[in-house]
Amino acid sequence: MSIHEAQTDATPPHAADRSVRSAKIAVFAVFGLNGFNFANWAARIPALRDDLSLTAAQVGLLLLVGSLGSILALPLVGLVVQRLGAGRTVAVFGVANTVGLLVAAAGIVTGHLFVVGFGLMVFGVGTGTWDAAMNIEGAAVEQRLGKAIMPRFHAAFSFGTMAGAGVGAAAAHAHLSVFSHLAVALTLSLAGVLWAVRAFLPAGNKTGISAGTTTSPAAIVPDVSRARHAFGAWLEPRTLMIGLVVLAAALTEGSANDWVGLAVVDGFDQTHAVGALVFGLFVTAMTTMRLLGTRLLDRCGRVAVLRLCAVLSIVGLLLFGLAPTLPLALVGVVLWGVGAALGFPVGMSAASDDPVRAAARVSVVSTIGYTAFLAGPPLLGLLAAQIGYRHALLAIIAPVVVGLLVLHAAAPLPTAAGGPENRHTA
Repeated sequence: MSIHEAQTDATPPHAADRSVRSAKIAVFAVFGLNGFNFANWAARIPALRDDLSLTAAQVGLLLLVGSLGSILALPLVGLVVQRLGAGRTVAVFGVANTVGLLVAAAGIVTGHLFVVGFGLMVFGVGTGTWDAAMNIEGAAVEQRLGKAIMPRFHAAFSFGTMAGAGVGAAAAHAHLSVFSHLAVALTLSLAGVLWAVRAFLPAGNKTGISAGTTTSPAAIVPDVSRARHAFGAWLEPRTLMIGLVVLAAALTEGSANDWVGLAVVDGFDQTHAVGALVFGLFVTAMTTMRLLGTRLLDRCGRVAVLRLCAVLSIVGLLLFGLAPTLPLALVGVVLWGVGAALGFPVGMSAASDDPVRAAARVSVVSTIGYTAFLAGPPLLGLLAAQIGYRHALLAIIAPVVVGLLVLHAAAPLPTAAGGPENRHTA
C-alpha cells in the first residue's frame, strides 16, 4: 500500500495531498534561495581578496573563521528543529544568514578585517542551521510523497547558485561595491524565505509515522528518548559511512564554490567576471545532473550512480588542476560539476530511509557533510598559498576515493521512500 493510499482517518486525502504539494514547493523555494545567497557571496570572494589586499592564506583563514560558526551550530540543529520546528528554524537562521553577510560586506567596504570575520561567523551559524533544517524538512516531504525527490530539491539549490552567480558576475562587471550588491540581493531573498516557510509541514507529536500524516521527522521521536536516539545515530556504522560519502561530495562542491573563481582568475590570468562565469558553468553542470539524476537513480540504483559520479569528479578535478589551457580546464569544470551533483542529496535520502530515525540520522550526516563543505575549502586556501589554487584543488581527490570505498552503505533500506518497486541496489 502506498503512502497516498493509506491516509489517516483524521486527515482527508485531498487535504493531506494539498499540504504536501504546498510544502514541496516551499522546500524548493527555500533550497533555491539558500543557494542564491551563498553564490552571491561566493562570486564576490575575488573582490574580498583585492579590496582588503589579502594573500591566499589570509583569505583561507578568514573563510575558516566564518566556518567555525556553522561547525559549532550544526550538532545542535536536531534539538533546535525539535524545539522550533523546521519552518521557524529556517526563518530565524535565514535572518542570521542575511545579517551576517551584510556585516561582513560592511567590513569589506570599511576595511575592518575583524568586522568581516565576525560577520562571516554569524553567516556561518545561519547557513549551517538553515541548510540542515531544510534538509530535514525535505526528508519529511520525500517520505510523504513516497518517492525519491531529494536530488531535485538540491537542484533547486543549484538553480539558486546559478542565479546568484549570474547576479554576482553582473555586479562585479558593473563595479558595484560588495555591500550595495548584497544589500539588495539578500533583502529580496530573505523576504522570499519568510514567505515560503509558512507552507512547511506542521509539526506534530506522533511516536511514529502514519501514512499520510504531516508530522515532521523532527517530531516523531518521543520526548523521553530524543536525546538517546540522537546520540545513538553517531554510533551507527551505516550512518557514519553515509556521512563519509556526503563529506566527499560536500568538499567537492564546496571547494568549487569558494575557489574555482579565484583559480581561473589567477591560474589563467582572467578577469573577475570570467571567474564568476566559470563558477556559473560549474553550478550549471551540477544542476543539470541533479535534474536528470532521479531517472538515473530509478534505472541504475543509488550505488551505481554514486560510483559514476565519483569517477567523473576525479577525472574533472585532474583536468582542471593540470590542464595547460582554459578550454580544456572548462571541460574539467563540467565533469567536476556533474560528478559533485548527487552525493549530497542521495546521502540525505539514504539517511532518511527509516522515517522513525530520519531526524537523528539526517542531523548526523548533515553535520559531517556541512563541516566538510564549510571548513574544508578554507583549509585548501592554506595549501593554495604554497602550491597555487588549481594544484591545491587536486587534494579533493583523496576524500572522493575514500567515499568511493564505502558507497555500498547508501543502498536503500526496506523503509526507503518509494516502496519496493523503486528500490535498487548495485
